[in-house]
Amino acid sequence: QFAIEEFSDITALVPVYGCGRPTFPPVLNRVVAGEDVRPHSWPWQVSLQSDSSGRWSHVCGGTLISSEWVLSAAHCINDRYNYRVELGKHSLKVTEEDSIASEAATVISHEDYNVLLSRNDIALIKLSSSVTFSNTIMAACLPEQDVILPHGAQCYVTGWGRLSTSGAPADILQQALLPVVGHDICSQSDWWSVLATEKMVCAGGDGITAGCNGDSGGPLNCQNPDGSWDVHGVVSFGSGQGCNVFQKPTVFTKVSSYINWINWVIRSMMNNKEHRATSFDNKLKKCVELQREH
Repeated sequence: QFAIEEFSDITALVPVYGCGRPTFPPVLNRVVAGEDVRPHSWPWQVSLQSDSSGRWSHVCGGTLISSEWVLSAAHCINDRYNYRVELGKHSLKVTEEDSIASEAATVISHEDYNVLLSRNDIALIKLSSSVTFSNTIMAACLPEQDVILPHGAQCYVTGWGRLSTSGAPADILQQALLPVVGHDICSQSDWWSVLATEKMVCAGGDGITAGCNGDSGGPLNCQNPDGSWDVHGVVSFGSGQGCNVFQKPTVFTKVSSYINWINWVIRSMMNNKEHRATSFDNKLKKCVELQREH
């Protein structure tokens, strides 16, 4: 438990297990296309699932950022459906003893999400119960507010999305190297032009490797000099012409632009919880006092 007055930011919610340091580090091949990951080497990757088809099915990726909170994309969320999160997964097709399914208690999309322009495409999901960190379930680290990745930074997208534009979704979690494309290039007219804002990160665009349908909401993982991993992006959109279009890199919501928002949402939820608990305690005390009087 974390007292409200002690909570300053999301880093206070990551237990001593730490963040962004997998027990089984990823094998970082410089492959041209995506590849199966080393099992549990991205232990913050989650599968966001909805009951839209009458049974739980994968709709998007997401990132565990604390024992109770998952980061994903607003465009993944539809108010008509219920959601759950599967954590500690490697294959979506088989039952895995180290995995956990947790229903979403609360889903909060950014209040200024613009579906037409894909702006503020970010959402937070509060799990119904806190998860215990392990070798297969761990939180990613978050960057500091407004950090900008340099052009060419070597980052990895992970997800269970389609293996190609018209292909089948992946059973095994995939990883792909996607070098960051600087905003000054990504916003050029023959790239993403005005659709790419400074609150987005572009990565890829070589016409070979990209995020694809089903990867949405998942992380862009970038390694720090100390070896830990930050989630710098949330998969937002790509080209309508296909997943691997030249000069149409995968576009991510830039997490560093939303650190203050993330902290505000979590703090607000904690304050509400504290307020409800205090109100209940006060009502209970009044009931006890009334009983004593009688």
